[in-house]
Amino acid sequence: MLQHVAEGVLVHESEFIRSNSVVVQGRAGVLLIDPGITSHEMAALANDLRGLDQPVVAGFSTHPDWDHVLWHANFGDAPRYGTARCAASIQELLSQEDWQVRIAEGLPPEFADDIPMDLLGLITGLPAGATQIHWDGPAVRIIEHQAHAPGHAALLIEESGVLVAGDMLSDILMPFLDLDATDPIGDYLATLRLFETVADDVAAVIPGHGAVGRADQVRARIDQDRAYVQALRGGGVFDDPRVGPSAPLEWLPDVHRWQVQRLAQREPDTTHE
Repeated sequence: MLQHVAEGVLVHESEFIRSNSVVVQGRAGVLLIDPGITSHEMAALANDLRGLDQPVVAGFSTHPDWDHVLWHANFGDAPRYGTARCAASIQELLSQEDWQVRIAEGLPPEFADDIPMDLLGLITGLPAGATQIHWDGPAVRIIEHQAHAPGHAALLIEESGVLVAGDMLSDILMPFLDLDATDPIGDYLATLRLFETVADDVAAVIPGHGAVGRADQVRARIDQDRAYVQALRGGGVFDDPRVGPSAPLEWLPDVHRWQVQRLAQREPDTTHE
């Protein structure tokens, strides 16, 4: 079911880690951001859009993780975009003979049989440094950064003040760093500062997973994520309910401990916020 977030912006929440697919209404159809997870859910979303007489005219993937580069035939053959680095990352994976095996290893077993792989990752990279999605609809600003995944981008729908944050600013997931990056902690802190520069223009934030946050929650989410990342850097105490005994997902504390261990194995971090 589509949830109304702001004028011309709707969200569909998946059963899988409360994943959010975002619909932005334009003049001739919709921009579909991070389209969904299972075939059943995406077919239902396509049906809802037909009921609104709103065909999909463009797609966008915020980053190259498998759950953000899926597609369904019922959405049609609209162009699908991502940043240049995002497209290059997923295309590099798809060039490997065993790409399906590699992705399958990370699929949730309870949903794996209903996750369509045939149209996965078929996105076109926008020109490097692109700051807008050019389509027949509201202005959508691309805020590309280096946190979480290669070519990750948040999108600011300027007319409605909605920030589509990709896999950041979640109320249920702590920050997941790109541990293959040269400076994952510095990259994440820099991105949070970047989000602060637009925070006053944000009426709602839609994370890749979790609840939509309203204007008064945007800076609180930035601050909570900064505290977590700073604790990663300094080896401090993690006063974060997302990784504690009452974590919203039972596997999050294990992922948190794994992330701490991975960072401890790296060279000492010398970055400063």
